[in-house]
Amino acid sequence: MILILGGTTEAAALARLLAERPGIPAMLSLAGRTQNPAPPPIPHRIGGFGGVDGLSAFLNEHQVAAMVDATHPFAEQMSANAVAAAQRTSVPLLTLCRPAWRAEPGDDWTEVADAEAAAVALGAKPRRVFLTTGRLELPAFLAAPQHFYLVRSVDAPEELPPYARLILARGPFAEEDELALMQEEEIEVVVTKNSGGSATYGKIVAARRLGLPVILLKRPEVVEVESVATAEEALAWIEKRSA
Repeated sequence: MILILGGTTEAAALARLLAERPGIPAMLSLAGRTQNPAPPPIPHRIGGFGGVDGLSAFLNEHQVAAMVDATHPFAEQMSANAVAAAQRTSVPLLTLCRPAWRAEPGDDWTEVADAEAAAVALGAKPRRVFLTTGRLELPAFLAAPQHFYLVRSVDAPEELPPYARLILARGPFAEEDELALMQEEEIEVVVTKNSGGSATYGKIVAARRLGLPVILLKRPEVVEVESVATAEEALAWIEKRSA
């Protein structure tokens, strides 16, 4: 069996490709952080494994032939657990990860290590902020309540800053729609993660067109393993090992 650690667009794409190949049994594992995820076309499970020990036991119990880490680029702990479990069990591991965005002419980026640093980077003067870091990072911005936050999230957070408006939405988001939203809300600065990919890149292009600064959370450092950028490349890797 092939185990896919998912939760991303790329993981869903790989699951669809594997659904068309019944000769390659596969399972998609979702962390469960997103409420009501779209049901995948292959068998799946939801929830954590219980650290490296739990994941190692799962790999052995289910006789997993290979594992694909297609988690979010910011799922640092899960990726670290995957590397450790793969080493412990000798299960081949591939990382399926979209490339990070790179600054282009016209971009005004401030790159920071985490959400706490992003809140500090906003400064003391009140600003209108388009905040799309995800609900788990929102508590950091409670420490900077002077700003207005236009918060976009897939799921509703437990708490919002005092001056905030919440938009519940799931990407992809078109560039022109992002541009119109920022203009309508009179946004002055964008705060987001360097997630990479095309689904949410529209806000980066819109900020560039409007001349707005972007505070960008840098990707965490991870152990380097064999890596590909697309579901098709991941499928080729799997088929090579299933031959």
